[in-house]
Amino acid sequence: MADHAHHADTPAMDYPEHERTYTGFVHFAEVATVASLAIVAALAVGGTKHAWGTALIGTLLAVIGTGVGIAAPSISWRAPLVSLVLMLLALLLL
Repeated sequence: MADHAHHADTPAMDYPEHERTYTGFVHFAEVATVASLAIVAALAVGGTKHAWGTALIGTLLAVIGTGVGIAAPSISWRAPLVSLVLMLLALLLL
């Protein structure tokens, strides 16, 4: 069986740092998922409705929203959600 004991030369686990890293990873994954969906919706607008100008604006809004969402944890995934909603509306209304 494996030896699970800590040896004298092995430092103890830094659990607060692990939790901070995990929280940052989950935050990034949430923002990146919504941003990816927004970009896919923008590509759908451009491909199906031939409104590439609208798709470009939606993609730029998604990129800006992603930066804001990553920089401001209180806003998080809601920032790129604006672009996603706008692109879904464009897909339905155009």
